[in-house]
Amino acid sequence: MNDMPAGETLDYRLLLDAATAAARATSGQGHVADYIPALATVEPDAFGMAVATVDGELYGIGDWERPFSVQSVSKLFTLALAMAHGGDTVWRGVGREPSGNPFNSLVQLESEHGIPRNPFINAGALVVTDRLQTMTGDAAGAVRAFLRRESGNPLIDTDPVVAASEADHGHRNAALAHFIASHGNLENPVETVLDHYYAHCAVSASCRDLVLAGSFLARYGVRADGTRLMSRSEAKRVNAVLLTCGTYDAAGEFAFRVGLPGKSGVGGGVLAILPGRAAVCAWGPRLDQAGNSVAAVTALDTLTTLSGCSIF
Repeated sequence: MNDMPAGETLDYRLLLDAATAAARATSGQGHVADYIPALATVEPDAFGMAVATVDGELYGIGDWERPFSVQSVSKLFTLALAMAHGGDTVWRGVGREPSGNPFNSLVQLESEHGIPRNPFINAGALVVTDRLQTMTGDAAGAVRAFLRRESGNPLIDTDPVVAASEADHGHRNAALAHFIASHGNLENPVETVLDHYYAHCAVSASCRDLVLAGSFLARYGVRADGTRLMSRSEAKRVNAVLLTCGTYDAAGEFAFRVGLPGKSGVGGGVLAILPGRAAVCAWGPRLDQAGNSVAAVTALDTLTTLSGCSIF
């Protein structure tokens, strides 16, 4: 943590007030993810933010309890569960390097023989979903069950309208999956992998739900009930990949501004981790050109700047 001793108390309510004011000032900037028709109707200037500390404190502001489509934020939980079930075996089919290309790009797959650069671009998430399907028999169900248990919210579920909308307009994802399969890097039928991929991306959850579910990374792999999901070393590795790859091809900018491991989704959510301290989630539907929420990134930037908390 930068200039902030680990034991020092932060006034999260004041920090959330300041972060929200900064986020509100971005009103009108960016655009909603209208390429997924079911997401195009969301209120564009909605905003919420929440913090869950490792000491059990929970803070929220704005629309922090309003469910939204988590989209690629689900890829964090898919990876964590695949690692919890299979350890390092997941890395046999996916890399750990930033892609430098849009999240749905096919370009590198051809030159790199069907091995996606990292687990957070669409191609990589398809491979991780495939492995989790092999391990559990129900990849999307495993993600939903984990989110429900960690958040204490039994109502978290896939939005079938959003899932159907993604499937109906998912030609590029289908192309990615078939290309990966052509290189022998999928263990399950393409249609099965796509169904589970759309189902976990179309989960609806709130900032409250996501900070509680993501807090295992702030606790170095320990779940809400005190049991261990993964080793401290594995949690470190997930946080590392989040930092370098979690915000599409703007990961460098996110690290520069926010200074935390984080995962974004085109539903407008960004879940970030302060290791040893807290999980933070901000949500605002308007996206920048890279697919990250303008308001959420601004809010997280403000929080870490004012608090002095970052991993640097």
